[in-house]
Amino acid sequence: MIDLPSFFGIDGLTGWQLALVIGLGLSAGLIDAIVGGGGLLQLPALLLIPGISPVSALATNKLGSIAGTSTSAVTYYRRTAPDLRTALPMAGFALAGSFGGAMVATMLPTALFKPIILVALVVVALITAARPNLGQVEAIRYHGRRHYAVAASLGVALGFYDGLLGPGTGTFLVLALVGVLGYNFLQASAKAKIVNFATNLGALFYFAPHGVVLWRLGILLAIANGLGGYLGSRMAISKGNRFIRVVFLVVVFALLIKLGIDVFSPPGDAPGRTL
Repeated sequence: MIDLPSFFGIDGLTGWQLALVIGLGLSAGLIDAIVGGGGLLQLPALLLIPGISPVSALATNKLGSIAGTSTSAVTYYRRTAPDLRTALPMAGFALAGSFGGAMVATMLPTALFKPIILVALVVVALITAARPNLGQVEAIRYHGRRHYAVAASLGVALGFYDGLLGPGTGTFLVLALVGVLGYNFLQASAKAKIVNFATNLGALFYFAPHGVVLWRLGILLAIANGLGGYLGSRMAISKGNRFIRVVFLVVVFALLIKLGIDVFSPPGDAPGRTL
């Protein structure tokens, strides 16, 4: 019988905790593929394990997520053919932003940013709920170089956020692609997966050399997340824009609740992360 704490390098790891992490990793990959927000399940599941540090949980979460985003990105690409002229430059800038965000995450208290994100999410929820046709029809805003410049700026900003905090990055990407650039929900989800893959990779580039990634646990999580990503992207493609919009609103409200609890709960001891 495998000694789980020794094999995975986590003191106190039990079989049911491992099963919970894998199960929630699959669910996170499915939700993330449709509209983002899978980190709401996956990262808290890792933090439930006694003996795992917050920075190791964050880094291992990135390893699991990168499998889900790559699987769903490939599935979307094969079935919806998203415009790579927008997605790839946006992903490149997002990778750089995520690397920078991961660096800053080790120095600044993340609680500083949560009230700002909470307000932004309230605005997002109200706009999406009040405009039922948002994202149903594609109406591209900006053209030529301006379109790519706006996409690159969004990539840097949201990549930085993913490296710094993380939860809801895919959801913010979908919102930016729909609300700012004018894509429909299906095309926005397809492009968001390509960009989200890059943000996960950028953060991982920073965390891996510091030895904080739990590779064995992360690989198991990656398999589960990848399967969820495949199933979720197939579901989104078959059900279309209306279904994605509904899931989008559910995830946004879940993010609101999560961040609201974080903002208004009593402060903990050390809000920042250290390596």
